[in-house]
Amino acid sequence: MNLKTKLADLGLTLPPAPKAVAAYVPAVRVGDIIYVSGQLPLEDGQLTATGPVPTSTSLDAAQHAARRCVLNALAAVDPLIESDWSRLARVVRVGVFVASDPTFTDQHLVANRASELLVEIFGDQGRHARAAVGVPSLPLGASVEVEFTFEVR
Repeated sequence: MNLKTKLADLGLTLPPAPKAVAAYVPAVRVGDIIYVSGQLPLEDGQLTATGPVPTSTSLDAAQHAARRCVLNALAAVDPLIESDWSRLARVVRVGVFVASDPTFTDQHLVANRASELLVEIFGDQGRHARAAVGVPSLPLGASVEVEFTFEVR
């Protein structure tokens, strides 16, 4: 599979690999598993969505931010598999954290956009286990943070 071609078909591009914003690495491979650190919705070094949902960031903006987190995660994985996406066995798990107002209960709708994008890109290999959690705040004031686990060959 050519990831860049698939993304282009969806009107998307693979961004540069993200840099850590603290004392960690963006992704680690252990055997056939790649763990991707929580990805923020950074684009050109700027957050695309900040503050709690829905008062500071709309549900729609948070959903778009979740998709951006997917692209950033794929960029973190790309060098670990030498850009050979035929080595992807499956997306194993996705954890979505949404900075939420106390009464907001639609974290799953934010997470759906990340999940749906993974399936659009990878088909059945993109189906995964998932958690969607509301939190009072996230690093740098982000509205969304998403972590990933991939199985590779």
